[in-house]
Amino acid sequence: MAESRFDERDDRQARERLCVATRLVRPVDTLIRLVPSPDGVLTPDLKRVLPGRGVWVTANRTSFNEAIRRKAFARSLKQPVDVPASLPEMIERLLEKAVLDMLSFANKAGLVISGFAKVMDALESERLSQRIAALIQASDGAEDGARKLAQAVRRAYLGKNAPIIIINLDSAHLDLALGRTNVIHAALCAGPAATGFLDRVAALAFWRDGGLASAEDTPSGKAPLQADDEPSTQDAAPSQDGDDVI
Repeated sequence: MAESRFDERDDRQARERLCVATRLVRPVDTLIRLVPSPDGVLTPDLKRVLPGRGVWVTANRTSFNEAIRRKAFARSLKQPVDVPASLPEMIERLLEKAVLDMLSFANKAGLVISGFAKVMDALESERLSQRIAALIQASDGAEDGARKLAQAVRRAYLGKNAPIIIINLDSAHLDLALGRTNVIHAALCAGPAATGFLDRVAALAFWRDGGLASAEDTPSGKAPLQADDEPSTQDAAPSQDGDDVI
């Protein structure tokens, strides 16, 4: 198996690991690594830097809960471990932080347009020098605004190379990331930071909504990347449907 090529005492450089929930060997980019602390508390290691023997699980809540049900963490580590009830929420907060940190980075790089009027103007004009990779509608924003945004995307792109619409961040998240208040709508121009942001958004969505993997599945989740990971040097792949939503 792929695991045998690596030192069992230090699995941080592995390219594939066994998911303890599904018992499938999967790329580490679709998994979360956890390690026991010195006092035996299971701790998430999204950056894969903590020393010691780790245990890996497919990076979604369904798989994590299945691993708990099977008592798979202790069995894999061959030692008793304390799995805090708050651990799934902790992982989700870390994934959210990665999203917001990368959005903040993109904003500092001048890639973010915020405000409904400015976003609509960018969509409906040809003055923007960079392609829009993503549009953000706060999850607690008005439905009317979301509808108008989707209509503007369809008019501007006619269903081709349309930006992804992101709806899984609330206005408090956007305020924090962009250093402004009452942010409901934003546009993100294409670039390495945008790619990194979309990777992290996909990881967060997969954690929340991804199902239990099966042997027939192609790994589809994104790695739970952190804000200080190197962003990709390639632009985000264009969406083929103006209604693509995360």
